[in-house]
Amino acid sequence: MQIHVNPGDELPIYRQIVRQITDGIAGGWLKPGEQLPSHRDLAMQLVIAPLTVKKAYDELERVGLILTQRGRGTFVGERPPQPSREERKERLREAARRLLSQASLTGSSFEEVAELLAEMREEMGQ
Repeated sequence: MQIHVNPGDELPIYRQIVRQITDGIAGGWLKPGEQLPSHRDLAMQLVIAPLTVKKAYDELERVGLILTQRGRGTFVGERPPQPSREERKERLREAARRLLSQASLTGSSFEEVAELLAEMREEMGQ
């Protein structure tokens, strides 16, 4: 999986990395046990500071999506943590709020959003 960052994006670079790795795990592009690039390697590839990558990896490790083994590297976790039903609902509520806000700003209808979600579900194989 290739990671790309956009310095002009409203999201900080470390959050862009977190989002892409999270999406890669959720979408099945990153498999459990798969090794990720080292902080330095990814930083060189993206032409950013290694501490930015470390901040992203630390956040991903904190939530249990990846794990770092000293001397071996950083890997996708075997089983993503399962949040409580209430946590899942709140996360989805916030994501839905952002999606509907963006749809409203672009003049998209609810039906267009629902159609796009169905397309994405198929694309992700869910």
